[in-house]
Amino acid sequence: MRAAIHEIALANRRHYGRPRITHELRRRGMSVNHKRVGRILREDNLLAIRQRKFMATTDARHDYPVYVNVAARMTLSGIDQLWVADFTYIRLRREFVYLAVVLDRFSRKAIGWALDRKLTAELGVRALEQAVKERQPSPGVVHHSDRGVQYCCREYMAVLEKYQMTTSMSRPANPYDNAVCERFMKTLKSEEIYCRDYQDLADLSSHVQDFLENYYNRLRLHSALGYRTPEEFEREQASAAAPMRNGVAKIQPFQPPENSRKEQSG
Repeated sequence: MRAAIHEIALANRRHYGRPRITHELRRRGMSVNHKRVGRILREDNLLAIRQRKFMATTDARHDYPVYVNVAARMTLSGIDQLWVADFTYIRLRREFVYLAVVLDRFSRKAIGWALDRKLTAELGVRALEQAVKERQPSPGVVHHSDRGVQYCCREYMAVLEKYQMTTSMSRPANPYDNAVCERFMKTLKSEEIYCRDYQDLADLSSHVQDFLENYYNRLRLHSALGYRTPEEFEREQASAAAPMRNGVAKIQPFQPPENSRKEQSG
């Protein structure tokens, strides 16, 4: 068991804590208590690496139209019903660069991403175009983002209209409305970005691609998915009774802003 704990901790870059390692051991058929796992991690100096503070990059000071938070009223039943998008910055040795991502809210799978030296709407469009190419969704997907100028501008709105997507935006100064994307950025930075010293943008791009496609989507266990990977979760949903890709999500009557923040965590 100790050897398995070492293997799991190191294979996941020391970012798996006691809960995820315990669940992974149980997936391998081992009966183990989480307290024992924690004790072994402490004894062998394999505790998860501590995380740095996350900083936002949203600039909502603009005159473009903003949209109501449709995502808050959705009950999801499958993939490609709600996509969430966000930007973040990454510091290299001599410069700052920016990353745009698009996630499927139901499975938390990263389906589109793009890197550039400038924080522009075109960067977000590239990530969105990659997501569309990857998923080929039917019309009606809800696209949720913050109220940043890159998402509200005419260039980005034109792409959403082109693919017949419904626009949804967070309330002012409320990061919890896009908590899944915020959590993803925190995971990306703590488990990949802060662990390396990248040479340049090309080096960063290579590692981000490997992290997202080969680790985050395929290997990393997500507590919000019942300690399954996004791809594993999507396969199980697809094989469940009466699967319906691009099914219509039920929209409930509007409720006051105190949405369940706990549901967004993990």
